[in-house]
Amino acid sequence: MRIPLKPELLDDAWANVPLLDDGPRQAHHVLMKDPKHKPSDCPHWQETILESIADGVFTVDGDWRITYFNRAAEAITGVSREEALGRQCWEVFHSDVCGANCVLKKTIESGEPFVHKAAHIVRQDGQHIPITISTAVLEDEAGELVGGVETFRSMVELESLRKELTGRYTFSDIVSKNKRMLELLNILPQVALSDAGVLIEGESGTGKELVAQAIHSLSPRRDKPLVIVNCAALPENLLESELFGHKAGAFTDARKDRPGRFMQADGGTLFLDEIGELPLSMQAKLLRFLQEKTFEPVGGDETIKVNVRVITATNKHLTDEVAAGRFREDLYYRIRVVALTIPPLRERREDIPLLVEHFIARFNRLQDKEIGHMAPPALALLMGHGFPGNVRELQNVVEHAFVLSPGGALMPEHLPAEYRGSDEPQTPDRLPPSGDLKNLESNLLMQALAQNDFDRQATARQLGIHKTTLWRRMKKLGIKTPKK
Repeated sequence: MRIPLKPELLDDAWANVPLLDDGPRQAHHVLMKDPKHKPSDCPHWQETILESIADGVFTVDGDWRITYFNRAAEAITGVSREEALGRQCWEVFHSDVCGANCVLKKTIESGEPFVHKAAHIVRQDGQHIPITISTAVLEDEAGELVGGVETFRSMVELESLRKELTGRYTFSDIVSKNKRMLELLNILPQVALSDAGVLIEGESGTGKELVAQAIHSLSPRRDKPLVIVNCAALPENLLESELFGHKAGAFTDARKDRPGRFMQADGGTLFLDEIGELPLSMQAKLLRFLQEKTFEPVGGDETIKVNVRVITATNKHLTDEVAAGRFREDLYYRIRVVALTIPPLRERREDIPLLVEHFIARFNRLQDKEIGHMAPPALALLMGHGFPGNVRELQNVVEHAFVLSPGGALMPEHLPAEYRGSDEPQTPDRLPPSGDLKNLESNLLMQALAQNDFDRQATARQLGIHKTTLWRRMKKLGIKTPKK
């Protein structure tokens, strides 16, 4: 029978905690060997060590309920200790190894620890966080099993650096809590395993290329090239040579053979962005390749066969282009075996605070700054903006604010002038009346509260601010929530 883990049993079981860093483990071993300092005599030493390390640590009892949750675990998961204690661990972590693949469960059942097991968890704000896990069992003095302990380390910074070096992305890089976006993310792994044609539809700046990169990175082709071609950026007379290559002497200045993008992508993926701009003459050649997987270079008579998956994207309505005779119907159905539509940012405003936080973290790393957050008045201005340029526009706005901010928080004055209600640079005597800003902020806060059923904690998470900050803003603006 499994015995629920009691606080006083932590002293006896402490030696089994699988800390990822050698320093705290060695310090504890010194404690254990020194007869003057027994763990039961100095429990505060143990807690100090657990609270000071950068790795998350939690323990569970026999019913999988969390009995200990350190400060680093709070920071990594976004869940407070008060929220975590007493809850079953899968309710907090939402990990891809929860359930039948639970690492801690396997350790408790077999007695064998795991070290540095890779996994992902879903933070309370919807972000997918890569982690590594180490596990061990907890036993009392009699050797009876009383629970389990798991330490986990966030791999966000390491993963970000790796992605910047390799250019690889996964669906966890796409920050969203929007229902439509989450439905899209849920099917990406299945789409990636297939070689079917994928058409990604969405307005400019919504992140179509990022989705294509994620599909490639999740696919069996991940170790082969991902070649990206913007069909709108190449002149029509160069497009065929760019895609299929050319032989020496095929045209003026063609002094030697040159492989095209299809050859470069052999074994991997070719992403054709803005496919709606492809001329009709090239559409016929692309259709032939999709049907036969062969092509001839410009100026050559040799038929070349390659193994390439083609993913396409467009900001146009291709059905309208087909009806107007500007896009081949047979090609449309060939590239659109799987259709993925990315909603514009104005239709998923709940993602704005998440994206702002994501960009702040990124620019902190790239620009070596320490920006904590975006101030609520500045965030309120962004929440009220239409963002015709979508996520790309929001990223540029945050980067602009970073350039102007000396540190601390991003304020309204750090935003471009047009986001503050004027097309001209504003001086203090040209700022909008304070009442207008207050009304805007009040309306946006009320809208966010209503979306979260007037749950202040959930609203604060959506806005990317602390719940105490939200309470202060509500008090200042005179906002009261209805009694439940």
